[in-house]
Amino acid sequence: MSSPLSAAPKQIKLSKPDWLASPKVFRTEVLAGLVVALALIPEAISFSIIAGVDPAIGLFASFTMAVVIAVVGGRKAMISAATGAIALVIAPLNHQYGLGYLIAAVILGGLMQIALGALGVAKLMRFIPRSVMVGFVNALAILIFMAQVPEMRDVPWVVYPLIIGGLLMMVFFPKLTSVVPAPLVSIVILTVITIGAGIAVPTVGDKGDLPSSLPVPGLPDVPFTVDTLTTIAPYAFAFALVGLMESLMTAKLVDDITDTHSNKTRESVGQGIANVVTGFFGGMGGCAMIGQTMINVKVSGARTRLSTFLAGAFLMVLCIAFGPVVSDIPMAALVAVMIMVSAATFDWHSIQPKTLKRLPLGETLVMAVTVAVVVATHNLAIGVIVGSVTAMVIFAKRVAHLAEVTGVVDPDGNQVVYAVTGELFFASSNDLVYQFDYKDDPDDVVIDLSDAHIWDASSVAALDAIENKYAQRGKKVTIIGLNKPSAEMHDKLAGQLTAGH
Repeated sequence: MSSPLSAAPKQIKLSKPDWLASPKVFRTEVLAGLVVALALIPEAISFSIIAGVDPAIGLFASFTMAVVIAVVGGRKAMISAATGAIALVIAPLNHQYGLGYLIAAVILGGLMQIALGALGVAKLMRFIPRSVMVGFVNALAILIFMAQVPEMRDVPWVVYPLIIGGLLMMVFFPKLTSVVPAPLVSIVILTVITIGAGIAVPTVGDKGDLPSSLPVPGLPDVPFTVDTLTTIAPYAFAFALVGLMESLMTAKLVDDITDTHSNKTRESVGQGIANVVTGFFGGMGGCAMIGQTMINVKVSGARTRLSTFLAGAFLMVLCIAFGPVVSDIPMAALVAVMIMVSAATFDWHSIQPKTLKRLPLGETLVMAVTVAVVVATHNLAIGVIVGSVTAMVIFAKRVAHLAEVTGVVDPDGNQVVYAVTGELFFASSNDLVYQFDYKDDPDDVVIDLSDAHIWDASSVAALDAIENKYAQRGKKVTIIGLNKPSAEMHDKLAGQLTAGH
């Protein structure tokens, strides 16, 4: 008889990475990463300008965010990099106190994101209604398009045919083959045309100088004091919240597009880790980048972590090794790509007349409010918050009318039974008090809550008020039919919510 120790050890079978599933998948991921890297460069430079820092700071952030989140993130194929929302949050801190404080805020914000992720902040996503999500997507598409408008103002006339040509290539090239992403073909062809024909148009190089070396890790140049902490903490907290909200909303959008589920808690913690690393490498921080994610997932067809990793890696290779070539890419080529992304992102079905006719007015209103606030503030996080609050108010108003009270008096006139039906919470319970006939009811009053549920203290307080009004007239109230949770809440709070108790 052989002993357990002499048994052959079990072989651990390592699964093959999904990006090695087939040569086609690998090719798709590599080319998608290259397209995203090209699109990241002018965006990162623009966001650096918004934040008031050198273009290299934004490019370094895009590099480290993409590379790190590809490993630690919870949503495959999502692109994280320097973003406009983050730039707007930290810009005042940089303008007032300098780059060192900005970097320190990025690191602290990353630590806060790790803590929030560990505490389960991602679970709050379940409270965001579909109408808010649709508004978020449509507002995003509008913002992507609006961001291209400055690139089409006060430019040589030849820019416009270049943009149109780029759009036509992206529409018709996939009909020929899908081996190479159409955006990449469009960028290459338009670049060759402008360089070969010597056409003078705005280029990527006009946005700013590209870095010539990799970022070096280091500590932020700030005094490590309580004063520094109190200065950066409000900006870091705002940074953490905006970054998480945009990232989680984008992750949910990618979930829907790819019909796959992502780990939102891992994504939240991963965003924090990526920002901490980015801060130590002198980057301006970032979060999920929705436009570039759409290029990666929807336009290029990427589905794995490899495309995200390569987007960051190619970004640095393009800047350092091919800087002069990348600088000559016409902005018209990238504008055409982003316009295509905008059109593909917008939920056109949501604004069709037949859809609007079928949807409840409240749903359409929530979507419109979300879009309007996002476009007005250029802040997706604010729009989502306002849209969600609007949805909650409309929902509360709608269900407040679902609590009904019907009274039946016994034939002998000695007792009345009130049947309460519906959900009792702060909105519906406010009107509950006024649905009883305190003056003319008999002395024995029964309130049957078999078809109702008590959700909050406001409902218990309303029942207390009803009992008190009857008691003032010498009448007795008996409450029956409470389900277990409602009974526990009523027993715990009844008589304890008014002064003197």
